[in-house]
Amino acid sequence: MKNVIVYGIPNCDTTKKAMLWLNKNNIAFTFHDYKLQGVSKEKLEEWCNKQGWEIIFNKRSTTWRELPEAEQKKIVDQQQSIKVMLAKNSIIKRPVIEYNGKLIVGVNVEDYNKTFK
Repeated sequence: MKNVIVYGIPNCDTTKKAMLWLNKNNIAFTFHDYKLQGVSKEKLEEWCNKQGWEIIFNKRSTTWRELPEAEQKKIVDQQQSIKVMLAKNSIIKRPVIEYNGKLIVGVNVEDYNKTFK
């Protein structure tokens, strides 16, 4: 299988689960560490346009909870969420997996089975 890219942070438990599943199922992938390599505004826009910014932007994260309430209230649309994701990329839901134009966000074995098997 070609062109599987896993975006995430290597010490993130959900990213580890996704990579473990891919490895167990012999699916080759490229890992993109967005803590080290970053994520472009264009890539975030692409993801948000495909899935919706509410899916890509992780309001369950520690990073979200650490934001001041006044800043949280400003994040009401894609444009504002992308600004925050560019500044604090650990608020991006993990992992984001790209394959053949498809996008899988988070660990979802059912989606993995549909996409890769």
